[in-house]
This record gives sequence, structure tokens and C-alpha cells, in this order.
Amino acid sequence: MDRDGMIKFYEDMLLIRRFEETVEEYAKKGHIPGFLHLAIGQEATQAGTMAALKKTDYKFLDHRSHGNCLMAGTAPERVMAEIFGKETGVCQGKGGSMHIADKEVRNFGCNAIQGSTLAAALGTALASQLEGTDDVTAVFFGDGTVGRGEFHESIHMAAIWNLPVIYILVNNQYAISTPASESHPLENLSEMSCAYNIPGNTVDGNDVVLVYEATLEAVERARRGEGPTLLEFKTYRWQGHFAGDPASYRPAEEVEKWKERCPIKIHKQKLLQEGIVSEEDAQEIVDKVNEKIRKMLEFSLDSPLPAPETALKNVYVGREVTS
Repeated sequence: MDRDGMIKFYEDMLLIRRFEETVEEYAKKGHIPGFLHLAIGQEATQAGTMAALKKTDYKFLDHRSHGNCLMAGTAPERVMAEIFGKETGVCQGKGGSMHIADKEVRNFGCNAIQGSTLAAALGTALASQLEGTDDVTAVFFGDGTVGRGEFHESIHMAAIWNLPVIYILVNNQYAISTPASESHPLENLSEMSCAYNIPGNTVDGNDVVLVYEATLEAVERARRGEGPTLLEFKTYRWQGHFAGDPASYRPAEEVEKWKERCPIKIHKQKLLQEGIVSEEDAQEIVDKVNEKIRKMLEFSLDSPLPAPETALKNVYVGREVTS
């Protein structure tokens, strides 16, 4: 990575962190409807992976993916407004936190049916192959989803057909409240790739540069027509499964240990040690990010709620729904 790229990673991760802290704060104040799943602590997995993808690559996200949406190219204020359920949101307030999608940047969002995106991702990957483009498909999921049939069925077919899919497993150590160590017989889940004769790689998910490099390698391999890769990024979510979950199932010392390995802190230290930025430069980046968040929040709070008469519009493609 060059100097500008290293600085951008710092700014991107700060933006994701402050974005999530802000929506969590306003969820507690009653401004945000529905569940809110946060990825505070996982910023490197989002900033690093998305930097290796281009706008025309297909993205299927997991339910903890606000940062991915910000990095995909959608106007960030429209991402926040969507979470607030506002008309100006990218899905006019109908998607909310977990179903943010934007076809303009080929973000197909998430689905409440766990693992379903792993099956759907095969369709876009096959389309790229049939149309002869070099667009790849990246599908994000957690360690809990590895235990579902869709995971194995998807990789099995992608391997047989040599499809350009990047399987991005964000292992944050817990599937809701169940530790990964109690759910799987392997310490490194990427080793499951051996059963399908595709590459697998386990990487420190709190080092944004390592995340980027591993993703870029897998993406370039897929663009060359060499098939799928399974990537596992080991990281940790600081909050519970959803905003408001006290997460009493996790030892306090475990949480604190992972907070010491904060991806933003790690990257800032690297920038300082390598002389890429000074403390003053870093503070300017913080101030810049805070101003961006302030404008997003102002936009979201000032935006109107969707009109009641639009509730049944755009529910199904090409079909009008009536009450």
C-alpha cells in the first residue's frame, strides 16, 4: 500500500466506527426502528475487503454490514437515513439496518434467512462467467453460517463450475451466543476449503492491510478465471449480538483482551511508527470524520418519514401490491 492508501484505511475505519457509534446512540434515544446489529471492532474486515473490490463486483452482505455499505460507494448520508427509516434512505426507509441494498453499486444487501445469500451469490458469479466479464462476486457471512447447508452447497457448486466467488467468512468468535470453539471441530475454519479443492486462507481480521492483501489475492485469482477462494478473517464484535444485548455469555476479560487489539488503534500505531502521519495529522483525520458524521446525522434527522401511501410500492419488482 502507498501512503495515501494507508491513510485512507485509517479514515475509512474511523468513519465506520463513528457511524456505528452514532446509530447506536440514536437507537437508544428511540430514533431507529427495528433491530440494529453492530460491527464495532470489526472495521478492518470491512474497510480492507471492500477496498479490494470494484464498483461492478457483486456484493452479498451479512447482517452486520453498515461499514460495507459505506465503502461500496453509496452516498453515506443515504445509508444512515435508511437506518433511520427515512424517505431519503437508499431504499426509501423500507430496508432498515439489515436490508440495505443498492443496485447502482451492485450491493445486493442481506437476507434474514441465514445463509441464503451464499446460494444467491452463485447466480451473479455464473452470470459473470457466461457473459465473459471479470466481475467477481463477494459474499460475506459469519462463523455460525458455516454450520448451515447453504455454505457447503454453495462452495461445492462454485468449485465444480469454477465460479468467480470470494467467500468472506468474518469469524467474530460468536454465533449469537455460541462460541465458535463449541460449534466447529477446526480452529481455522478456512481449512474446510480442502474438501472442495479450493484455496483457503485464515488471516488476522484486525489488521486492515493483511485483510486487503488477502482479499486482493483472491479477487485477482477469480478475475483470471481460477475459481473461488474461502477467506477467514478472525476478529471480534465488541457489542452483543444486537444493540441492547448485554452479552452476559462472554467473559469480561475476553472482551477487554480483544479491545486491546482494536483494528483502528493497530493501524494508527503503524502509521505513526512508519512516519506516514503525525499525531496532528491523525487528529485532523478524526476531525474530518466527525464533521462527515455530523452532516450525515443532520441529513437523517431532518429527512421526512415515508408517506403512508407509499407503503405498498416497490414491494415486488414489476408488480403492484394493493391492500
